[in-house]
Amino acid sequence: MKKPHPLRTFIVTGIALFMVALDNLIVTNALPDIRTDLGTGLEGLEWTVNAYTLSFAVLLLPAAAIADRWGRRRLFIGGLAVFTGASAAAALAPNIGVLIAARAVQGAGGAIVTPLTLTLLAAAVPPARRGVALAAWSMMSGLGVALGPVLGGAVTQAATWQWVFWINVPVGAVLLALAPGFLTESRGAAKRLDLAGTVLVAAGVLGLVLGLVRANEHGWTSAQVLGSMIAGAVLVVAFVVRELRTADPVLPMRIFRSRGFSVVNALSLIMSFAMFGATFLLIQFMQGVLHMSPLGAGVRSLPWTGMPLLVAPLTAPLIARIGVRNVLALALAFQTAGLGWLAAVLSPTATYGEMIPAFVLAGIGMGLFFPPIARAVLGFAPPELVGVASGVSNSLRQLGTVLGIAVLGAVFAAKGGFTTPQAFTDGLQPALWLAAAALAAGSVAALLIPALPTHAEQAPSAETAPSGEMAPAETAPETEPEPAVS
Repeated sequence: MKKPHPLRTFIVTGIALFMVALDNLIVTNALPDIRTDLGTGLEGLEWTVNAYTLSFAVLLLPAAAIADRWGRRRLFIGGLAVFTGASAAAALAPNIGVLIAARAVQGAGGAIVTPLTLTLLAAAVPPARRGVALAAWSMMSGLGVALGPVLGGAVTQAATWQWVFWINVPVGAVLLALAPGFLTESRGAAKRLDLAGTVLVAAGVLGLVLGLVRANEHGWTSAQVLGSMIAGAVLVVAFVVRELRTADPVLPMRIFRSRGFSVVNALSLIMSFAMFGATFLLIQFMQGVLHMSPLGAGVRSLPWTGMPLLVAPLTAPLIARIGVRNVLALALAFQTAGLGWLAAVLSPTATYGEMIPAFVLAGIGMGLFFPPIARAVLGFAPPELVGVASGVSNSLRQLGTVLGIAVLGAVFAAKGGFTTPQAFTDGLQPALWLAAAALAAGSVAALLIPALPTHAEQAPSAETAPSGEMAPAETAPETEPEPAVS
């Protein structure tokens, strides 16, 4: 077997990671054009985002187990082909149903590609240089998130919304041509795939989200909505029961016996629920109510989406001084202030200048959040489950995004709508207040986090981000015995 080449491996995995991370937010500035062109409403827009995020979240955990059995390079190439093909299908979608289906397949491809970018890179780089390589890996993820709204706006304004998907196709084709020669095949210990558990959790979450998204159109007490949510809840409970009993669970429930691990993952879910659910609505407000162009909205969102890139590297001395728990509480407090500010000042006549302080506060909060939460997730996990812990954290964060868009979208639809600028504002404000309240509760809950175990407190002051998370660049540890991905 040939020896892996670090630079060539980074070229392929880094660009692939950037492309997948870009697709988390690149579609946001295209949503108003999609709504007009395909004649859809809020529900269609929600599923355009959530179909991608939901399939990504559910399939992230089993992807690594499949790769260990079938070959990491082989599955990476397969996932890249799925992602690229689904991007083309999304660009060609003649209606919202086809677009949603293509986005779901695209998310599945992203779920396969993302964790393997870290696994393949960590295996190719000597331990002494792994910290630098993983920091560069994290930077690619952070740049993808920060530039997503800007590039999405630029492409939508210069061409059409379809091009936010078309741009993936030539990049994916080049990577598919390079990957066989640039990457080295490897396998891990063969693991039994918990297919039943994966299906149960996917169907359960889908039922819950479907009920939330359709509630305002069909009524919260309608048979369709109640049936969907009850079925979803039953399937989620069945998933938990199965995971407690099966010998090879996709999600080992014993990992949640640690109060610290449970609390920090609840905070991850809350943060994604509030911040990314709010982003879904705010981008449309900036275009539909304040009449910004797609590119203008993307550029003006940079004080929010770009701030984490500046703040995250500065968190190490703050963590050393006041500890992980207090930094997380502070981070969520900043985010609470940001969304609360927006909820208070937004109106049909609001100016961008009124929004800038809120964007900066929210961006600082996100930058302060990612490094300590990544460290806490790994620090509270049992050593033998560090990889699983990273995958669990990212999956819950993606599910938080799904629920945030569904719940905040339901609040928006119940109180307002797209009909007039005032109607949009009437729906947006209570949604933002709900998001701010969730973050405030999370800030208080962060104080319940126990002290990190001694070995974690002595670890480097920031860990590499869990696989595939929407996170800024962080300082990675200099050594890492096993990539923190499952």
